[in-house]
Amino acid sequence: TITNVGNFPAKLLSRHWLITDSNGKKQEVKGDGVIGEHPLLKPGESFRYTSGAMIETPVGVMQGKYIMVSGNGDQFKATIPQFTLSIPRTLH
Repeated sequence: TITNVGNFPAKLLSRHWLITDSNGKKQEVKGDGVIGEHPLLKPGESFRYTSGAMIETPVGVMQGKYIMVSGNGDQFKATIPQFTLSIPRTLH
């Protein structure tokens, strides 16, 4: 879920992900929008999407950023902190 916590509208332009499996193998993914969309979010609005990543181990991590543009045309990065990837029911 992407939520605009700012005071101005923001549009998602692109994404950049760094994916690492538990063997340390890294993948970099860059692309236009997310799932073929460029959501425009007003302050307080959210956009939810589902995606996946193929890794060679049952567990890995992922982190990245979205490149956004504000209502006044300024571009900025929205950083996504590292989170765990796992096959369902692998960790719990």
